[in-house]
Amino acid sequence: MDTNNLQSYKHIYLNGKKSRVKLWFYFCLLLIVIFMFLPWTQNIRSKGNVTTLLQEQRPQQVNTLIGGRVTKWYVKEGDFVKQGDTLVQLSEVKVDYLDPDLLARTKEQLAGKQLTVEYYKSKVDVTEKQIGAINTGLQLKMNQLANKLKQLDLKVQSDSAEFIAATNDFNISTKQFNRQKSMYDSGLVSLTQLEIRNQQYQNALAKKISAENKLANSKQDLNITRIEMSALRQENTEKVAKAQGEQFQSLTQIASGSADIAKLQNQYASYNIRNGMYYVLASQSGQIIKAQIAGIGEFVKDGEMIAEIVPDKIQYAVELFVEPLDLPLISPNQKVRFMFDGFPAIVFSGWPKASSGTFGGVIVAVESNVSINGKFRVLVKEDPDDRPWPKELKIGTGAQGIALLNDVPVWYELWRNINGFPPDYYQKKEEYKKPVK
Repeated sequence: MDTNNLQSYKHIYLNGKKSRVKLWFYFCLLLIVIFMFLPWTQNIRSKGNVTTLLQEQRPQQVNTLIGGRVTKWYVKEGDFVKQGDTLVQLSEVKVDYLDPDLLARTKEQLAGKQLTVEYYKSKVDVTEKQIGAINTGLQLKMNQLANKLKQLDLKVQSDSAEFIAATNDFNISTKQFNRQKSMYDSGLVSLTQLEIRNQQYQNALAKKISAENKLANSKQDLNITRIEMSALRQENTEKVAKAQGEQFQSLTQIASGSADIAKLQNQYASYNIRNGMYYVLASQSGQIIKAQIAGIGEFVKDGEMIAEIVPDKIQYAVELFVEPLDLPLISPNQKVRFMFDGFPAIVFSGWPKASSGTFGGVIVAVESNVSINGKFRVLVKEDPDDRPWPKELKIGTGAQGIALLNDVPVWYELWRNINGFPPDYYQKKEEYKKPVK
């Protein structure tokens, strides 16, 4: 065979040369085996949006408390305002509040009603004094009549004694006259003596009748005095009742006036507060967006939104939505990695430490109620121990979260995925610490 042909043959077919395929095969196999035993971090992926951790830091609607007509705008969309800045001015459209002097007139009504109540209070005081005077006058008259009653009682006793004495004299005179008449009939005494006894008898009878009449008059005066005392009490009761009736009527007017005063005070306060509602103020500092009312002259209803304010100081958070199957794997204080839309990142889901462009977070809350999309909402805040989140974040920016679970070998993760098993999940139990006494 030609020597040149032999060299070409050896060059083409590598005849007699040693092959390194087996060496590379074993080397690759060794790398695969080593790779299989490398640690792999199990994780759960979910999508969400950037929001805020506190409700007052989310976009706030600016609503009108009263209906009215737009008179002037002080801001435009995109402007930054501070809390308390005037956004828009409204003018009144309801007939009940069109009077420009409504507050002054309401205050005058309130002052008049207060004076009326004060007058009725004075009337009540005067009536109270009148009742006291009536009772005092009654007491004086009753004392006079009581003294008179005592005097009449003594007079009745005196007239009664006088009547008894006159009766005794009349009885004695009657007996003497009867004896004298018997003696005259027997002829023992003269007619003159009988006439003398008769005269004495008539005098005793007259004294008895006079004493009896006097006693009857004294008793009648005593009864009249007692009746007068009763009539005086009745008259005093009627006067007091009439005065008390007027007093209660005044108290009724005071109560009614107090109710009217409270109502007018309520109206005055409402009118005063309503006057301050014609200027719609910014509830917090931030940027004006979504101005709903176009321009001057448009009408707004009660509670209608006129704009929104995005706060300038925001503590960002991310809301994620996880499947119900993954919910048991989520718990508060669990670490989460994020990729935000608009911020490039290179992610190795199994090796989060090797990932670039991701940000850390900590789960704050897991809602117990399913959302409309059939998933559970999870709220995540910024991890203070990790790199800070971008300052350029805006509310509503998309985010992809990776919840980090257990560290397992690569071969175990491949075997789990092939068999469709769920990720491993466990929580370390805190060691019991005996309380220090």
